[in-house]
Amino acid sequence: MSQLIRLFLRARNFLLFVVLEVFCFWLIVSYNNYWDATFFNTSNHVVAKTLEKNNQFQSYLNLREVNESLIAENRRLQTSLSQLQQYSAEKEGTLLNAGVAARYQYKIAKVINNTVGLANNFITIDKGTLDGIEVGMGVISSTGVVGKVKSCNENYSVVYSILHSKFDVSAKIKQKTPIIGTVKWDGTNPQNIDLHYIDRYKNLKKGDSVLTSDYNVVFPPNILIGRIKKLTTRPDQPFYDLDVALSTDFRNLQYVYIISNTLKKEQETLEKAAQEQQ
Repeated sequence: MSQLIRLFLRARNFLLFVVLEVFCFWLIVSYNNYWDATFFNTSNHVVAKTLEKNNQFQSYLNLREVNESLIAENRRLQTSLSQLQQYSAEKEGTLLNAGVAARYQYKIAKVINNTVGLANNFITIDKGTLDGIEVGMGVISSTGVVGKVKSCNENYSVVYSILHSKFDVSAKIKQKTPIIGTVKWDGTNPQNIDLHYIDRYKNLKKGDSVLTSDYNVVFPPNILIGRIKKLTTRPDQPFYDLDVALSTDFRNLQYVYIISNTLKKEQETLEKAAQEQQ
């Protein structure tokens, strides 16, 4: 205590100066309209800026919760979209039966590892068998097709990326009468994929959407794969050479949806039995 008193005594002149300065400032502000208004406006500006920065900082801290909320909402929208497709198909009397759209269920997973520069690329996600993930399930993002589950343990799964030389997907070009083909990566540019087996006499143009076809047991129909970027023909070939710009940016992939087809095993069992009977 005595040391504190000695400190105040040594600094008494400075402390007295500070007190007098504050008192003078108060007198100027209190008895001068101009300085009173100036101080009021300046203090309001400083407080407003401080609150703004504080809100920005709080918003930054909450980004993870906001992202998780948006991902969950996207999953609900994907489910609702499948149900809407089912209803529309039934109403229009198309071949899509009552179970096709409703049979797909979606789970959310976070990408924890991802390669894009290899000939055969894989993605690791933070969901496994404990979360109901199984080998063969399709994987998509909010922007399009991603791949298919290759293997999984209790807590993690490895996914075949669509950027894999041995992975292909049945696809269609969105037109009044869909044109069916197959997309497969050529192992070079991770932003493009090739579309094969499209008749060169079909009327196509740049920008046409390429979607998953109805001939998929892994993916629901009409999931975006990409859009036609370049189309060329060769005299000795009956098909187009088609480059498709992928709709998914694999370099910035953070969250994905794992698709569970509840009738997949039933369909595969029936098809296998039919093949064995041939």
